[in-house]
Amino acid sequence: MDKLIITGSGPLSGDVRIAGAKNAALPILAATLLADGPMSVGNVPHLHDITTTMELLGHMGVTLVVDERLRIETDTSTIRAYHAPYSLVKTMRASILVLGPLLARFGKADVSLPGGCAIGSRPVNIHIDGLRAMGAEIEVEAGYIRAKAGRLKGARLVMDIVTVTGTENLMMAAALAEGETVLENAAREPKWSIWPIASTAWVRKSPERVPIASLSREWSGSTAPTTMCCLIALRRVPIWWRRQ
Repeated sequence: MDKLIITGSGPLSGDVRIAGAKNAALPILAATLLADGPMSVGNVPHLHDITTTMELLGHMGVTLVVDERLRIETDTSTIRAYHAPYSLVKTMRASILVLGPLLARFGKADVSLPGGCAIGSRPVNIHIDGLRAMGAEIEVEAGYIRAKAGRLKGARLVMDIVTVTGTENLMMAAALAEGETVLENAAREPKWSIWPIASTAWVRKSPERVPIASLSREWSGSTAPTTMCCLIALRRVPIWWRRQ
């Protein structure tokens, strides 16, 4: 096992810029597909997975602009394809997160299974089953999830096992679905930041208390569910958390 051996020589001082979390930035970037206008995601970490996600969004036609401080601006009004190819998805399992927002907003998605046809190796079936329960027609063929739908319908979804990406994908799909969606056995690790989720929904009901534009149009990388639910709040969808 490799290790670092550090011998201190005195007090430390100075400033360190802390980048946002990768596991926050990836679903945030996927969730920008829900928005019908430009979005800005700030403090994004400089990592290969971020580059892959940008390449995937660009492949679909999303306009992307990155500044020197790694703020990414997206504009989905230019999207022209709803296809996530295996060549990109195989390098990063989080690419599956485009499935929910593509299907919910555009009514179609053609997304490679992460790792090709190994659908059972990780719980991708939970994503598929949840979307089917919301009214999507989905076929899995030649290593691709081929999905289509009219407007998705809210549903009560009970997940067999806890899955973070499954929860994220179904939350994004539920943001544009008609009616209420309840996720049972959803992921709720500490990184899920329960209170920002609840408070975002509450702020939507009392917009005079917080400038909504500061929540809905610009983010600094924090945790995935916090920003996910900010985008869901942007679409004016209330969210409630019930502890079992």
